[in-house]
Amino acid sequence: MARGDRALSIIPLGGVGEIGKNMFVYEYDEDLILVDAGVMFPDDDMLGIDLVIPDISYLKENRDRLRGVFLTHGHEDHIGAVPYVLREIPEVPIYGTRLTLGLLESKLMEFGMAEDATLICVQAGDQVQVGSWFTVEFIHVNHSIPDVVAIAVTTPEGVVIHCSDFKFDQTPIDGKVADYHRLAELGKEGVLAVLSDSTNAERPGYTLSERALTETFNDIFRKAEGRVLVATFASNVHRIQQVIDASIKFDRKIGLVGRSMVNVVTIAKNLGYLNLPEEILIDIGEVDDYPPQQLTIITTGSQGEPMSALTRMAMSNHRQLEIYPGDTVVVSANPIPGNEKMIGRTIDYLFRQGAEVIYHSVSGVHVSGHASQEELKLLLNLCRPKYFFPIHGEHRMLFTHARLGMSVGIPPDNIVIMDKGEVWQIKDGVLQKAGQVKCDPVYVDGLGVGDVGNIVLRDRQQLSQDGILVVVVTIDRQTGTVVAGPDIITRGFVYVRESEKFLEEIQQRATDIMQRCTLNGILEWGPIKEEIRSDLSQYLYGRIKRRPMILPIIMEV
Repeated sequence: MARGDRALSIIPLGGVGEIGKNMFVYEYDEDLILVDAGVMFPDDDMLGIDLVIPDISYLKENRDRLRGVFLTHGHEDHIGAVPYVLREIPEVPIYGTRLTLGLLESKLMEFGMAEDATLICVQAGDQVQVGSWFTVEFIHVNHSIPDVVAIAVTTPEGVVIHCSDFKFDQTPIDGKVADYHRLAELGKEGVLAVLSDSTNAERPGYTLSERALTETFNDIFRKAEGRVLVATFASNVHRIQQVIDASIKFDRKIGLVGRSMVNVVTIAKNLGYLNLPEEILIDIGEVDDYPPQQLTIITTGSQGEPMSALTRMAMSNHRQLEIYPGDTVVVSANPIPGNEKMIGRTIDYLFRQGAEVIYHSVSGVHVSGHASQEELKLLLNLCRPKYFFPIHGEHRMLFTHARLGMSVGIPPDNIVIMDKGEVWQIKDGVLQKAGQVKCDPVYVDGLGVGDVGNIVLRDRQQLSQDGILVVVVTIDRQTGTVVAGPDIITRGFVYVRESEKFLEEIQQRATDIMQRCTLNGILEWGPIKEEIRSDLSQYLYGRIKRRPMILPIIMEV
């Protein structure tokens, strides 16, 4: 087939200007593939929101052209939105490594989608022909979870290397170093573009090896006189393996706490990614059968999440476990930006319970899974791309990563800091911006997907800040005169028992508004409601500098 006027398009639907929600479209002619489909957890001001997912309107419009979804690894910010994609495009095949698909399959079972999904297992070194124009190759890299791959997409325009979460670990826990040789080989052959992880672009030097924690854990276990509780991300399989190894070395039984922890450990163990002897694993209900010095508990809650197992233990409201004086609690994770207060509160409560708490800011019990500056430069030097797109980071991280690209010789004009929804096209080796697709954030609230937007969030914020004031009036259908009310109902606005006089003033004000409307011949509900809302809003702000949500309710008899 002739190329004609065709061009390669790269479209980020998420994963730029933010950490999370990773989703990238690669498009050429009638073929379209997707790399990753992740979620982002809500900010504090997204009241009531459970998850934020990318806008997949463009995928739905082009569903007949979508040839496959390719997953780099099994973290939520890369696979969490797959069920929402499959809900709209159930026939699309999903490609991933064994552990990635194992974790995804568990998630799809929760959604009742596992039986109908087309999951295709691949491994590092495999190449897959997709549609007429794409060949996708999987290249092993290191991260905090096993089975992570960079993805090389061969197109008529050239090879694009998509390297999401990664680091170059010289002594990985599983002994599998990144495939430098293949990256360098592709670089020698000629790489059109690299899209690369920017999470640690602000951090100089190299990221420590995961194995650097081995002696730290051994030292903690050696000194601990009571139970050792380790809180970490459930998906950090390599970290969990180190805790298991230390427990075996110091003759401790292991209990798992937290649904996600039990789920991930079970999957990783069954697939052979965790070496966890059956005889040292005990049910959490059996912990009281062993002396404290013979127990390790691996738990969720490293981010201080209010409903996590560690937080509930710290607050003394976990139904099975308590924190006792003499316990050693290890919080083995860095705070995700915005979670510092929650983590600090949980650590405070753990100290109140008499535990010895070891956490990152006072002891090196965590290493990152993301490449620092020297590794980021090494990737670019291995691949030697013509174009460079920093991804997976907030804007300042992308900007810093762009500067690193310049420092290794990539021309500034060949480096692009993308924004969500932008269409970047490469034709005959020339890069240009070619439009924008719809890319609004989609909020998941309970079972609702996309039914809560910015207006609803703004209303929730207003309700949380100044409360609500309801004005209930009953009018005669024929004459428009008031036959009952106005009655005033408030929630979260003022304390009723101490504000009776003020509420009577509001009630009188509402009565005056209704009389004014009647005298002026205003009988339609809409104008009356707007008059009540506008007048009371100005009055209340003038009196007490608050703007509650004002909700007029008019009933006819």
